[in-house]
Amino acid sequence: MSPLPTLPPASAAKAPFPDVGLQIVGVAPGYPKRHVPQDTGLREYANTFYPKTPAMEKVLDIASKTGIIQRACAVTDDDPTMYNKVSPTIDLQRELFHAVGVDLAVGAARKVIAEWGGELSQITHIIAVSSMVFSNPGVDFRVAQALGLSNDVERVVLHGVGCSGGLAGVRHAANIACGYKLMNRPARILIVAVELGTVSLRTELDKIHRTQQVLIPATLFADAASALMLSNGIGQDPKPSAPVYDLLAWDLTTVDDSAGDIAFDADVDGWSATLTHRVPKLTSTSVPSVFASITSRVAAFTSLGSPAAADFDWAIHPGGAKVLVDVCKVMGLTEEHCRASWDIYRNHGNTSSATIFSVLNRLRQEDMGVGRDFVLATAFGPGVSVETCVLKRCRKSEAEVEA
Repeated sequence: MSPLPTLPPASAAKAPFPDVGLQIVGVAPGYPKRHVPQDTGLREYANTFYPKTPAMEKVLDIASKTGIIQRACAVTDDDPTMYNKVSPTIDLQRELFHAVGVDLAVGAARKVIAEWGGELSQITHIIAVSSMVFSNPGVDFRVAQALGLSNDVERVVLHGVGCSGGLAGVRHAANIACGYKLMNRPARILIVAVELGTVSLRTELDKIHRTQQVLIPATLFADAASALMLSNGIGQDPKPSAPVYDLLAWDLTTVDDSAGDIAFDADVDGWSATLTHRVPKLTSTSVPSVFASITSRVAAFTSLGSPAAADFDWAIHPGGAKVLVDVCKVMGLTEEHCRASWDIYRNHGNTSSATIFSVLNRLRQEDMGVGRDFVLATAFGPGVSVETCVLKRCRKSEAEVEA
């Protein structure tokens, strides 16, 4: 019996990306209609339930300086779960998420399916991403059932990935799509991300009041869903001339000694986030090496030489204003390079894993300009994890534009 081949180290997987023909054929946000003004909304809510203390006043002052204009809020201003003398327990938070969040996710998914133009029966997989709820069956099952997907659709749920979850979903979908392509089987993979930051707001404010610590998460997080459809090109799509982006590369790396800097955990009081003061530096200083690594392995750049960061439009997860500012500074970018990230952050807030698809959708809107051919998408989550994708815009031909 011949000996088994030696398994190469994991680093050997960092090989060049061949052109495998993966395309994003639809992408859409799913924001609630209600948005709460940042300068007054949080203060009014906090003053309803908590006395003025130095820590609470400091947090409210920070909220007014985040650069956020308004935050998306899926909870009504008379909801009994959120507007009660007693903070909602984790089971009530879960019920509220299922009542509101699933509808947001289904709405975003339907937009993407409509843009793609295919039939529900052609969807082969659904990947659902959420860090703000944990239940069995999961969000993947609930969204699939609400959409009316076949019982044969393969389902995956991603939890514990935080703000990097949208791109984590893309990475998993890409690997699945490549496997299906190897078997000459079509893959149409629906990725849905949904987060309700509002649901955990009382837990965050309770913690500030109880500990008198200045905690930032209460100033940033908001509510949204988003969705994206990935095709592996096997089989005929209903609108083959109208993909959104070519997916050229995808990768994940973890920053050393940073496991405690971004976290989102449940305890008896509900869900609570951790964001340390080190996050902007940890995330921004990780980007240069990540950018160099992933772009050096993209076949499209082989003949062009090493691309510069400024040659790309950037879809950066807007974890906070300082994260965006620091990434731009380190990479030599202007605000214009990440204009879609700033727009989403200012007008909706940080919606965790659901944010990055909204940024990618916003980047293709007419008022964002013609844009650069290539897009670098990156998002940061617990770990600290850095998810990255390289995309190429799918431009319409002159004939298609005239039509």
